[in-house]
Amino acid sequence: MKKNYLQALLLVFTLTIFSSCSDNDDEESYTPVSPVVVDLTQVPYPKLSDYHFFEGDLKNLTPSLNVIPYEPASILFSDYAHKKRFVWMPEGTKATFNGDDKILELPVGAAIIKNFYYDKIQPTDTPLIIETRIMIRKVDGWIFADYVWNDDQTEAYLDLNGSYKQLTFKDDNNVVRNVNYRIPSEAQCIVCHKYKQDVGGQEVTTFIPIGIKPQNLNFNYNYGDETKNQLTKWIEQGYLENNFAFPTPEHTTINYSDATQPLEKRVRSYFDINCAHCHKETGHCDYRPLRLSFTETGGVNGHSNMGVCVPTVDMQDFDPELSNLITPSKPSQSMLFFRINTTNESYMMPLHGRSLIHDEGVALIEEWINSLQNCP
Repeated sequence: MKKNYLQALLLVFTLTIFSSCSDNDDEESYTPVSPVVVDLTQVPYPKLSDYHFFEGDLKNLTPSLNVIPYEPASILFSDYAHKKRFVWMPEGTKATFNGDDKILELPVGAAIIKNFYYDKIQPTDTPLIIETRIMIRKVDGWIFADYVWNDDQTEAYLDLNGSYKQLTFKDDNNVVRNVNYRIPSEAQCIVCHKYKQDVGGQEVTTFIPIGIKPQNLNFNYNYGDETKNQLTKWIEQGYLENNFAFPTPEHTTINYSDATQPLEKRVRSYFDINCAHCHKETGHCDYRPLRLSFTETGGVNGHSNMGVCVPTVDMQDFDPELSNLITPSKPSQSMLFFRINTTNESYMMPLHGRSLIHDEGVALIEEWINSLQNCP
């Protein structure tokens, strides 16, 4: 009897040990799965929440598993709106490197998410998300999806028709500003994201992202639990091939707001993020002489590509003093300066994306023009 009791006790003990080991093995072998859903046959979805890019309260923009934040060194001005940017890629896929100044080639199924918001809406001094723009890579190219947030900040709904939202806010310097914020239509998105190619002698227009170039991501970013170079983070995440050398400092853009950096490099970085998507060989404004990518504004042709001492091609009814795109030491006689310093939609540059003057950007360009020597 005693022997049978001991055998039974031993059996129970053994089963308990095996059960415990089995549970631990299951836990150790468990791999979390991202909840993100991007069905290329169904996108764009009617609601932002349908993608599951964010967990918890939607307005907190807390990224789901494998949705990682990113930020370019210089920021595209959008009427002083702040932005929270994220990228997501399907399991087992990654982006490829095409050059320091070229957009990373993201895989089919990838999504770029950009949220536009203000921190201090008046009179309550509270944050407000206005829109979330998403670009999704399908087999035949990129598509746009813009989601407009409701007043309760509980959901954002697909709207590609464009609209306006009248707002009063405080900027980062606590200056109170009024803006008739423009949420772009799909047609306006196309203007900035246009990429023209020659295919068999025919011009074919596709669309590409703007900011995700290695030169723009080559700096440390605070991810909350760690601070790391963004290109390194993408590689470790499995989102980027590890087969290229990072851009050198000479070929890396900087934060144009950083007054400790060289003036001309700040200006080149400003032009690259704010203007180069149109002013390039394959862009919407390729018929103009300006070539404003960071690469093209360096070197021996850098100043001419930025319009220094370059005649204005189409004077229309402008003041004759604006006969040069950039007239050294004379901002008031520079067409480029005039265009960035107006809100007249017939003249302003960029064509879309703002209704306010970027005071800090204008001041930067003015300082640079004043630093230039006379034309030969």
